[in-house]
Amino acid sequence: MKGNYRTVFKEGMDEVIINKSRFIGYAKPIESEEDALEYIEKIKTKHRDATHNVSAYVFGENSNVQRFDDDGEPSGTAGIPALEVIKKEDLRNVVVVVTRYFGGIKLGSGGLIRAYTKGAKIGLEAAKIVEMRVHRKLLIKLDYHYYGKIENYLLVNEYLVDGTEFGAKILITICIDEEEVERFKEAIINFCNGDVEIEEVEILHLPVLDGKRLK
Repeated sequence: MKGNYRTVFKEGMDEVIINKSRFIGYAKPIESEEDALEYIEKIKTKHRDATHNVSAYVFGENSNVQRFDDDGEPSGTAGIPALEVIKKEDLRNVVVVVTRYFGGIKLGSGGLIRAYTKGAKIGLEAAKIVEMRVHRKLLIKLDYHYYGKIENYLLVNEYLVDGTEFGAKILITICIDEEEVERFKEAIINFCNGDVEIEEVEILHLPVLDGKRLK
């Protein structure tokens, strides 16, 4: 992935009863199509006694891989609605499985579409929809007498520090959103009157929710 994209943070699960049928929604981030297939099989094995285990997944930078399975439900009433939820949320690299235990009342085509849409939604919500934003990992090397100012600046601005080492100099490891990097570096250089080393170590994607980076 080159730019920012939306996905889910972790595996999530929730359930809902609709006209006596139990729908359990699962969602999980994936790193390959094989991940998706393995997870679908895992849920099918876990709920081998279920009436249906409907699945859908999207993978790839341009969502170029899109698959769904109705698992015995009428065509167009289960897998496609679950896939559409993923697509409407503009998510990448996500698998959803909606398990159904039939409760004795038929829902009809419209009812099934609404139920599987709901099942996919609650699974995704439980998995936490996040934005994976491009960050640059920086290594900041500074003298001890600048540390108080820098520590205060990081705290006030709620930056998440990934590591601090206290040796001959202080080494701070921190990941900064790519859009903020130049402004951040300028602030640090100003605090240290230019007497600081800032090395860009790597570029990586990190999860952000409501403007805050998750651990």
